[in-house]
This record gives sequence, C-alpha cells and structure tokens, in this order.
Amino acid sequence: MSDELIELEEEEHTSQLTGDTFRRILGLLEPHWRWLLGFLAAIALTAALDALFTYINRGLIDEGIGRGSIPTIWRYAAYYGGLQLVQAGLVFGFIYLAGILGERIQYDIRKALFNHLQDLSLSFYSQNAVGRLMARVTSDSGRVSSLMTWGLLDVTWAVVSVISSVVFMLVINWKLALIVFSIIPILLVIAVNFRKKILVEFRKSRRANSKITGEYNQNIQGVRVVKALGREDENLREFSRLTDDMFRASFRAAWLSALFLPTVQIVSAFALGAIVWYGGMQSVTARFSVGDIHAFVSYLTFMIWPVQDLARVYAEMQHAVASAERIFKLLDTPPEVRDRPDALPAPTLRGVIEFEHVSFAYEDGKPVIQDFNLRVEPGETVALVGETGGGKTTIVNLLCRFYEPTAGVIRINGRDYRDYTLESIQSRIGVVLQTPHLFSGTIRENIRYGRLEATDEEIEAAARLAGAHDFILTFEKGYDQPVGEGGNLLSVGQKQLISIARAVLADPEILILDEATSSVDTLTEALIQRGMEALMQGRTSFVIAHRLSTIKRADRIVVIEGGRIVESGTHAELLRQRGHYYRLYTRQFKFEKEKAYGVAAPQAVPVIK
Repeated sequence: MSDELIELEEEEHTSQLTGDTFRRILGLLEPHWRWLLGFLAAIALTAALDALFTYINRGLIDEGIGRGSIPTIWRYAAYYGGLQLVQAGLVFGFIYLAGILGERIQYDIRKALFNHLQDLSLSFYSQNAVGRLMARVTSDSGRVSSLMTWGLLDVTWAVVSVISSVVFMLVINWKLALIVFSIIPILLVIAVNFRKKILVEFRKSRRANSKITGEYNQNIQGVRVVKALGREDENLREFSRLTDDMFRASFRAAWLSALFLPTVQIVSAFALGAIVWYGGMQSVTARFSVGDIHAFVSYLTFMIWPVQDLARVYAEMQHAVASAERIFKLLDTPPEVRDRPDALPAPTLRGVIEFEHVSFAYEDGKPVIQDFNLRVEPGETVALVGETGGGKTTIVNLLCRFYEPTAGVIRINGRDYRDYTLESIQSRIGVVLQTPHLFSGTIRENIRYGRLEATDEEIEAAARLAGAHDFILTFEKGYDQPVGEGGNLLSVGQKQLISIARAVLADPEILILDEATSSVDTLTEALIQRGMEALMQGRTSFVIAHRLSTIKRADRIVVIEGGRIVESGTHAELLRQRGHYYRLYTRQFKFEKEKAYGVAAPQAVPVIK
C-alpha cells in the first residue's frame, strides 16, 4: 500500500470534529445563508406537521369515529387534506433547496480546490499521487456537500420530531410521557455502543476497498506489463485475498447492523407495553382514550427512529468531517514557489541568463546541483548533456521557476528572477518534453492551447513551421481530428510535432527542449529535428538530448556530472579535447553502429567537422 493511501486512512480513522473544523464547515454555508434558512424552515415545518397529523388523528378517532359523527369526520378530513397539501409543498421545497444548496457548496469547494491546485508548486505534485488529489475534488467535496444538505436534513428533522413529540405527549398525558421518556437514555447507550462496533468494521471494509481500488488502478494501467510477464494468476490470487478481507469486514458490519434494530425494538417494546397497559387501565375510567393511545404509540415512533438511525447518521457525519479536514489541509498547503510581495512583471526574457553559484536539493543533504555557474547570451542555443541523474532537467526546472535555488541566484537581464512575477516568467517560456501531453479534444484545440486567441490561419502556419501540417491532412477530419485521451490515438512522433506546433504558436522568448526526440525512430527524429530548428530560430534555447547527434549544431554544449559543469564548448572543440563528451559521443556512436549492422563497430574516432 502506498504512503498516500495509509495517510488517507489514518486521517479518516482519527478525525474528530474540532471547533476550527466546525467553524470552517459552517463558513461554507455563509454565502448561501438565504437558501439555508429556507431549507431549514421547510424541514422544521414538515417534521412539525408530522407530529400535528398524529394529534389530528387523535381527534378524528375520539371525536369522529368513536362517536360516529360524520360532520366531525369531514371536518378533520378537511384539516388533514389541507395540511397534506401544505406539507407536499414543503417537501418539494426542502428537496429543491437541498439540491441547489448542495450543488452550490460543492461548486464552491471544487472551484477553490482547482484554483489552489493551479497555484501549488511542481514539488507538491511530485510528492502527491494524482488519485489522492482527485479524491479531494470529487468524493471528498461530495461528502462535505452531502453533510451540509442531507446530513443537516436528518439532524434537523430528528431534533424537531423529538421536540414536537415531547410537547404533544406532555399535552396529552404528562405522567405517561415521563414513563416513556425514561426509556430514551437506555436506547442512547445501546445505540452508541453498537455505533462504535459497526464503525470499526466499516473502517476495515473501507480500508480493504481502498486497497482493491488501488489494485484495479495498477492492473488496468499496467495491463501490458501484466500480460507480458504472465502475472494474471498471481494478481487474481492477490485480488481474491483483498476481496475476502472486505467481505469479512462488510459481513460483520452487516451482522451488527441487523442485530442493532431488533435490540432497539425489544427495548422500545417496554415503552410500548407501558403505553398499552397504562392507557388501557385509564380508558376504563375514561381518562385515556383510544385516540390518546394511538397518538402515544405514534409519538414513541417519532422519538425512537432518530435513535435507530444514529449509527448511520454518525458514521456519515464522521466521514464527511474527515473529508472536510482533508480538503482544508489541501487548501492550507502553501506553494513552495510564490511571488514576492514586491514582485514586478518581467518586461522581457530576451536578455542574458546567469546561474551564479546555484545549488539545489530535492531532499535535505542530497544536493542535485552544486555551485553551478553558467552564462547564456541572448539567442544562444545551449545543449545540456551528461549521464542520467546528473541534474540536467533540474537546471531547466529551476530556470522555469518550477523550483527555486536553495543557494545562489539566477539572473535574467541582470536582475534576480525572483524579483519578477511567476506568470510573467512562465508565460514566456516554451517547453517541449520527452513525453508530450495532449489534452482530450481535436488537433486544432491542442495547438491553440499555446495561444487561445489564435486564428485558424495562425494554427495552420504554426503546424507548417513545425512540420506537422502534412500528416494532419492525412486524417479524415484534418485539424478537427480527435486525439483521444492523452493523445493515445496518435503516434509518439505525431504528438511531439503537435506539441512543437503548440510551442511555435505560443511564440516563447526562451525555449526548453527536454529529450524531445529520444522516444521516436530515426526518420521521425529527422522530421522533429527540422521542426525544432525552426522553433529555435532567434530564441534563447536550452536543449537536453540523449542522442548526441541531435545537438551538433548547438552554439555551446555543456557537459554536466554530479550537478557541476565539467566541460563546455562546441561539438568539434569537445571532441578534440577527448574528455567526458568525447567518451559519451564515441560510446554512443559505437552502440548505434552495432545496432545498425548487428556487429561490433570498428574502433574509429568520429570525423570532426
């Protein structure tokens, strides 16, 4: 089980409704207080009318049916019918208001979460699973919304029902009412104890369900690996074990729930017996009528059902509170990279870029970049090469301000780039990644993502410059061809060309190409390379390349090892030095020859041009 899942379960298990959480939950209702007042009023009146109907039935039985008075029966029927119409209107009202209130609260929560997620730094997403974040926006927001509507409905209805029943029972016969009330504490003790045991099993069931969901997710996403390694039977055995755990916990929870209601009914039977016995004895002396007995039995039901429902309502409230705490915890997470109070918009990024004694570590005591120094002139193309894990991607992430240096400074136009706003920096940097991401929609929409106000002519021009226009026209719908989820209807090379076209349309001042051709074949690489060269014209560019053949034309090649620059120069200069770059290049040259011919390549030094 992942650490994220463990943390989520612990939060749900230990969450308690503190004063701060309660105030923040109520704060969600504040913007909608008019809807809330109408909602509560409709519920309270509906519950009060239920109690009033029972009192009307008492009069109907005693004064109408008992005495055989037809006019009295008609009069009570008119009362009953009129109030039923009123209650029907109230029921429609509170259900309608619950729907509106719930959707508005959920919209507010999701909007706040979405906006906050946009502000959080890249480091946050590196440390938190996407599924966990999605749960906050979807299921957790739904639970809190449900607490503020249907949970509030249950509580309000229960409170008003109990209060109304108490009042009418005292009015009818206060002595018998006091006898009935004595049974309530016993019911509460039973309900609380059952609730604790049921919740323990319910939590076990939810933990097992979380594990099952995780297994589902991993096996569906990794179905090719599963089939390739023949893991179907082993995965089925693991899944069977998880489902058995969930079944046992769910069975025990169901068994306790089934036992709870009969237990409450047995205890309630004593109160019912007291009503029948006392009412029967009093009816002999005409002090207690049949209508009174009927009313007391009904009011007893109104008082008992909230107790019977206590376990369910409490469990739902506890889970909703846990969801609220997780939502508030996410909203309270500050972005690690944020604008300074006096930050100004950067006028332009077309200037000198300087890394001065820059160091950076993702974890304390484990530096990735150490005392890094680099000066890049406007319009220069700099290639970053080196072994995996040397810090190449970290350098460009720092330049994009996805992270900030733990020591040293990065200057743009001679000024600390933290003096500029994040938006003014990141909006002027274009990034083409090794694995391009396309959004569900059409090719046109994905290219336009680079500049939303772009015209169709500008989109086509960008595609032509990137080398994507020709293959786009091979599709039946051309630029309106759907790309599928994540672009899965296109090849890796096609997705890469579309991402380059998107960057062309955005017209960035600084361009970053991070292993943009490492996942494609040689022919597609040549096509992408032409698009990249067109995109780099006149722009300061940083190129991270695994295939060293793609960076021969760079103005400068910087070799990085252990977070430091160990060599710097042009392709020809570095080959003449016969140092780190020479070894990297000749090793890759040999490998490519062996791959092409299926034999060991001759130990020849590449020709330097």
